[in-house]
Amino acid sequence: MDKLQAFGKNFNAQFTPFAARTQQFVKEQLGTADEKTQLPDDYLELEKRVDALKQVHQKLLSVTSQYSNEPYDYPPNIRESFNDLGRTINEKVQLLSHASSPAEAQAALTAPPSAKPQPKTFSHAIARASLSGSQLIAQTSPNEDPLAVALEKYALALEKVGEARLAQDAQIQSRFLAGWNTTLNTNLTFATKARRNVENSRLTLDSVKAKKKAAAGGDLDNLTEEARVEIEQAEDEFVGQTEEAVSVMKNVLDTPEPLRNLADLIAAQLEYHKRSYEILSELAPAVDALQVEQEASQLPQEP
Repeated sequence: MDKLQAFGKNFNAQFTPFAARTQQFVKEQLGTADEKTQLPDDYLELEKRVDALKQVHQKLLSVTSQYSNEPYDYPPNIRESFNDLGRTINEKVQLLSHASSPAEAQAALTAPPSAKPQPKTFSHAIARASLSGSQLIAQTSPNEDPLAVALEKYALALEKVGEARLAQDAQIQSRFLAGWNTTLNTNLTFATKARRNVENSRLTLDSVKAKKKAAAGGDLDNLTEEARVEIEQAEDEFVGQTEEAVSVMKNVLDTPEPLRNLADLIAAQLEYHKRSYEILSELAPAVDALQVEQEASQLPQEP
């Protein structure tokens, strides 16, 4: 029986302030509240800045979260088989170099996987298509065909570009996405909780004022000492929660982590594009040379 009574008292202690806040909130929404304690302008400005920061994080994360999805640039119309994804381009080229017949070449292209399936990125898909095209031409040409050679080189290069993209994605996931998700789900959540505490304490303060004012016949000057103490305690709680929220919001706004994370995002993208440029810059002269050689071989010979 004692435990039941204790539970009842504890429930009433928690429910009564909640009910009072709810009643005050409803009155404010209906426009029937006697008064509403105003928050300082500086506090309201901090709220706006925190809200803006939260929206920035949500919007950018909604886009950049694609870096966690490997096939984000993989064309939906491509139909590649399990065997197509079985081996890396480099492995297939190695197997093809030992093939002595069209049948062995085809077997090399469809060799069972040596590890996990190959990545589904746009660059990897281009590489696989290029190597397949190279072999189709090679199998139907009596001599070494320049286009077949160029396509094989292109396939090897594009696989490297694809690997560079995956390396970029891994860096972005660990250095940008993780950081911005932490800010959104931890730091900004703390700020939201602190602001909620301010709102609750304000509603409590205004509900206490309204109740004591009604008990005093609408005249705050006629409050009892007990009523004054209760109002002062509610005011102290409101001021304390407001100061705490200001501190939390300033910490969220002043932290250098979001900017540092953004710099890491840019660095990862820069490294990927730099690596892609280096790979293609090395490939281009080799393909140009094959083109020049092919054109020269087609010129009429002088008598």
